[in-house]
Amino acid sequence: MTRYSDKKIIDSWLQNAEPWISAVQNDEIESRLLITNKAILNTILKRNPANVLDIGCGEGWLARALTNENIEVYGIDIVPELIAAAKKDGHGKFVVLPYEDVSPSTITEKFDVAVCNFSLLGKDSVANIFKNIPDLLHEHGAFIVQTLHPISGCGNAPYTDGWREGSWKGFNNRFSNPPPWYFRTLETWKDLFLSNGFAIDDIIEPLHPKTKTVASVIFVGTINPLTTGRN
Repeated sequence: MTRYSDKKIIDSWLQNAEPWISAVQNDEIESRLLITNKAILNTILKRNPANVLDIGCGEGWLARALTNENIEVYGIDIVPELIAAAKKDGHGKFVVLPYEDVSPSTITEKFDVAVCNFSLLGKDSVANIFKNIPDLLHEHGAFIVQTLHPISGCGNAPYTDGWREGSWKGFNNRFSNPPPWYFRTLETWKDLFLSNGFAIDDIIEPLHPKTKTVASVIFVGTINPLTTGRN
């Protein structure tokens, strides 16, 4: 079996769903509390959406924050235990759905915003998300992605696209079997948007308030009528 693959990511999250729910609910992830949660929420709210598609919604913290702002949320995730937690504590619509199955045939609604918050870890699955998102957005909709910044995430490895070893560094010892992840350079992330019919409206680089290092990168893409043929 291949050492790194999208399936390995899923296997890991199926195994670590319970400790992840606990870590989020008990505020154990400092960077989320200090900057990245607020950064993604503020970026979405600036679009004034009526509804949001939360892809890789996890246990539903972002969905809850958005419903508190009177925004309708449709959350999807591959992990049944995470979806069960989201349904228990949230007011949106939540379904178990693999990224590979995301398409207009499985999601018949259209949205003002689609968001992936640290939820694009794979290779082929991510390509499918980008290919199908334009058909799931309203005419002036936005696709917002927050992910590990390529500069800080590269570490000592070559700055080239490719699979990387996973790690639960900074998490408690209840986590095991860390998921691998597919590293993309800044240019590759930009190309994913541009080659799938998006214009990039903004690239935001939130700074960690304590270390003053870049905590993440947020891309805001909008439908480009010149490349999609939309009016």
